[in-house]
This record gives sequence, C-alpha cells and structure tokens, in this order.
Amino acid sequence: MKKVIVSLLFGVGIYLCIPCCTSCRQSSPPTPGKFQVITTLFPLYDFARQIAGDKAEVSLLLPAGVEAHSFEPRPGDIVRISKADLFIYTGPLMEPWAEDILKGITNKELIVINASADILLSQEEDNHNEAHAHQAEVSTLDHEHEHGRQDPHIWVDPVLAQQIVSAIADGFAAKDPANKDYYLANAKAYNKKLADLDIQIRAALEKCSNKTIVYGGHFAFGYFARRYGLEHLSPYAGFSPNAEPTPRKITEMIETLKKAGTSYIYYEELLEPRVARIIAEGAGAELLLLHGAHNISREELEKGVTYLEIMEGNLERLKVGLGYHG
Repeated sequence: MKKVIVSLLFGVGIYLCIPCCTSCRQSSPPTPGKFQVITTLFPLYDFARQIAGDKAEVSLLLPAGVEAHSFEPRPGDIVRISKADLFIYTGPLMEPWAEDILKGITNKELIVINASADILLSQEEDNHNEAHAHQAEVSTLDHEHEHGRQDPHIWVDPVLAQQIVSAIADGFAAKDPANKDYYLANAKAYNKKLADLDIQIRAALEKCSNKTIVYGGHFAFGYFARRYGLEHLSPYAGFSPNAEPTPRKITEMIETLKKAGTSYIYYEELLEPRVARIIAEGAGAELLLLHGAHNISREELEKGVTYLEIMEGNLERLKVGLGYHG
C-alpha cells in the first residue's frame, strides 16, 4: 500500500506545481464613471459587490477556476491594482505577493483594505491533526505562498466574515463619503444574512452525532471548526498549502476511519482530490466537497454563485457527513 501511496503522492506534487496558463486570466475594461475596486479572493469580491451595489465596479483579480495558492499576478494585474480606487486583500499571510506590489504603487489615492488587520489570527493547533507527531516525515516545498503557523482562512467563519464586511464598508465610505450611508446600510443588511447563517449552522451542527470533520485536503476550516465546537482530522500538517502528507500519515488515517466506522471524507475545491480519494478507497468511505470559497470555478461564476450559497451547500454536506438527526 505504501508504494501505491508514494506513487500517487508524486503525481499530486506534479499536479500542484503546474503553473496557471495565462489564457485563464481575463479582465474586462473598467466602466466609465464608477470607481474601481480590485479584490483578491472570491469572498472579498462577493462581500464588496454586496456593499457596492451600483455605485462601484468590483473586480476579482483571481481568475475563475484558478486555485488561490497557485496564483501569480501578471504585470497587467499590477497595473490594474495601481489604477484602482480600492484594493482589498485578506492579508500578508494569504497573499504575500500583495505586500511587494503595494510597496511599488505610486497611486496616493489608492485605499488599501487588509481584511485581517483587526482580526486575531489563530495559531496552528497540534491536538487535532497531530501536526508534529510526524513532522520529520513531512515534505514541504520552498514556495512563496507559505502560510506559516498562523491561519489566514478567516472568511470561513460567518462571524469573522461580518468583521470583514464592516471593514470593507468603512473603506467604501472613506473613498466615497457622499454615499457613506448607502454603503453602511448595505453592509448592515448583508451582515444580518451572515448572522442568520451563523444561527443556521449552529442549530444544525448541534443536531449532528459526529463532531469530527475528516478532511483529505489542506484544512482551511480551523476558524469554522472552533466556532462550532468541531474537531478535524487531516493528513496534512498545519496550514501550509505546500505541505504533503506522508504515506505513514495516510495509512494511519485509513486505519482510523476504519476503526471509527466513518463513512465520509471531505475534499477541497478546485484541486484533484487524489489524497482524499486514496483515503476514501482504503477506508471504504465516500467523498464529499467542503468548499473553502477561496475561489470559484468558471461554471460557478457563470451561475452567479455567492458566498452564502457556498456556505449553505457546505452545511448540507456536513449534515450528511456528520450524522444530522433533525
């Protein structure tokens, strides 16, 4: 089994290292008369457009279908940022490339919103995913998208998402004071939807018999799990998008699932779930998507998928995997 796992993991590494083709990156010319807002990740884009209404044009820098950690900005992307009125990013841990770009921007009118600036980021936890039990065996690639020991995935927690929305609204108000009340009213209305989502998630998960998310990808749901009293199990150590699971860790997860009688394992969006599939096949479990909302596919973009829809879909699949008995 270990030989098979090593072979498949080698394939995973090759897959992750394939760069995004430039043809996948598309942008449309700005609309005259509207101030321009550039966002990095999908949640920020969706939040910003809820606040902007018809007063601003919001663009997503990350092309549809591109996995967030593999994104590398082009010179044209840098030009777009330099000409924008607002630039919204998660923070230096999630988008380390943004810091370097911003240092070279000469547009003094650009308002920059660091969505994580006022949020206390959590540290990597060792108790649930046994991150350090086999640290010496974990292979990591030298890559600039390293998250380190803090978790940047703040948007998956609907309560923290409300703080992000408020921060974005403040940026809009600062850029366009004449429409301040409009932006703040939109943010308040949207935060009410996020608060309702929080209540919905809390009520549903309280009726689930299983409190452990078994995840076959890089676990981005630390804040979510902590908010709702869940634990998580993943073959990947920590938050780094470049860490690779060892054959030993995968084998241990297969045995753990067999003993626990767990019937489902979750996988991440926009990546081939090879590791999750190995574990699922070895343990006789089924695969379910747990969408981290970093970005969306072209199909989801065409359908107009929203953050709320992604999170509601996650909740329905969590109810299946965690044994909901409502």
